Amino acid sequence: MKRRLFAISVLSPLALAACGGGDDDVATPAPPAPATPQADAAAALKRAASYMDEVVSYKGGYVWSYSPDLTQTFGEMEAKRTMLWLQPPGTSSVGHTYLDAYHATTDERFYQASDRTGKAVAAAQHSSGGWNYIYDFAGEESLKHWYETIGMNGWRLEEFQHYYGNATFDDATTAVAAQLMLRMYLEKKDPVYLAATEKAIKFVVDAQFGPQFGMADGGWPQRFPHNPNAITSMPLPNAAQLPAGARAGMEDGDYTLHVTFNDDVMGENIKFLTMCVLTLGRKDLVPNIIRAMDCMQRMQWTSSANPLQSGWSLQHLSRETNGRPAGAPAGARSYEPRSLATHTTQTNIQQLFGYFTLTGDKKYLSQLQKAINWLKSPSIQLPANVATLNPLLAGRNVATFIELDTNEPLYIHRYGSNIHNGAYFFNKDITNTISHYSSGRTVDTAALQKRLDELNAMTQAQIDAMVAKSPLKAATARALPKYFTAIREVDFPDLFEGAVMKTPVVPETEVKTIVASLVEGKYWTAPVPEIVNPYRGNGPATPYTGTAYQSRHVGDVYDTSPYPADVPPEIEPYVKREKPQFITTSNFIARMGRLISFVSPVA
Repeated sequence: MKRRLFAISVLSPLALAACGGGDDDVATPAPPAPATPQADAAAALKRAASYMDEVVSYKGGYVWSYSPDLTQTFGEMEAKRTMLWLQPPGTSSVGHTYLDAYHATTDERFYQASDRTGKAVAAAQHSSGGWNYIYDFAGEESLKHWYETIGMNGWRLEEFQHYYGNATFDDATTAVAAQLMLRMYLEKKDPVYLAATEKAIKFVVDAQFGPQFGMADGGWPQRFPHNPNAITSMPLPNAAQLPAGARAGMEDGDYTLHVTFNDDVMGENIKFLTMCVLTLGRKDLVPNIIRAMDCMQRMQWTSSANPLQSGWSLQHLSRETNGRPAGAPAGARSYEPRSLATHTTQTNIQQLFGYFTLTGDKKYLSQLQKAINWLKSPSIQLPANVATLNPLLAGRNVATFIELDTNEPLYIHRYGSNIHNGAYFFNKDITNTISHYSSGRTVDTAALQKRLDELNAMTQAQIDAMVAKSPLKAATARALPKYFTAIREVDFPDLFEGAVMKTPVVPETEVKTIVASLVEGKYWTAPVPEIVNPYRGNGPATPYTGTAYQSRHVGDVYDTSPYPADVPPEIEPYVKREKPQFITTSNFIARMGRLISFVSPVA
């Protein structure tokens, strides 16, 4: 019907002329209305999304950065063109951005892009229901080849040195992909996404440690299903190159079995399950959520030798190991010693604040004063002259890793030039620490204390009113927030009844700058954070006794670890240079988010 009306309107002037009307009788067409700033921004959104979808992506999948000619592609490491990266800001994050743009404009082109990317994520889903960091459309053998070459020689990236053949919770890899599958299903009820969502839910439930694990009940491991044959031995530290008193090695074996708090694994899984309760009415998942919350609260470790010391490690033992009980802090990767971690403790305190607001149960607050007091303890603070002692720790206020019982900082170092002749170790020397994993953190104990005091001061009536709006109490299915990447990451408070994720105010001048910066009107570039050495075989195992690589992101030219172009090792053949301009997914997501917030703000 619309097509017929269009045809009539076009022919009307000609019909008038045929009936004898002269030129004077033909109305002069009105000039087109000037484009509005919102229309210009929407058009730029569409051009940028179309280019990323049609040109940059591989079958709808993305890595993290691309040279403009697409001859170089990188995720956290160098990637094959046939690969996609699931870790944010990879494929799943881009899919969320397309869906946000669709919500902002209702333009079906954005849904088409989100659907193509969503189908790529669904294709990358492991048979168990989770996702690995990476997927290769060229097949399993191509992926194995990557692990055996590029992955194995990334000295500082231990998670890529082994082909596990399973899925990971690390870096929100599975959580963000699962959220995308859920959002895509809710959008148009595509059965492909329902199947993927149900598989993801089953994966999270299946991977959760059960009651038979006691202390670990409700927690999650780093990876699942467990593959005991996936760990190849790293070179053992050379005792002759270790300083006196240093410790080295993965102290508690295969860290993929431990209860994992690293990168907020537990918080991300709970959030995904909560979204499923809220949108799908999956009340059967509430017990899984409560068990996880209880596990985090129960796992707060207090030293029997030093009662002041009370917090969390990156990982905790899920079972008795070498005479150490389940629940004890665990040594994970070779640069993550058996210790308490200040940044993880801060994150878990904040998580437990959230669990109280979701449930109203004060047990989640009951031990937090001990943890905050520990974070304030003088012995874990960095010295006032830390910037002079170690410029890498400037601006940080506490050490990252704190030795059990002694409550003294442990600092991370390394020797050698590559994975085949080098090793990580830790001691109490604050100088010359590694650069890629900071030995210092910024912890805001004043903010933690203020929030704890506020929650403890709530009356029972206030608590009851708060819990009544909790997503865990939703009587009927409710919608998720309109945007997931355009503003910021969706968090628990955004899921409460009546909550609104407001968009930031984006000035028109900024929008004009963003639109004008599109290269050829199609894509954005930005300085790429890191570059890599191309794979050239395994590095030499001959001992290296120099110090050129001890505080740099990369080792010798055989090391495939990424490093910033402007901070290379100070040794030939490395030279300092400007960061190259690449198409990066992080920059794409950020700029799309600003335009989305301008086109269709939420106030």
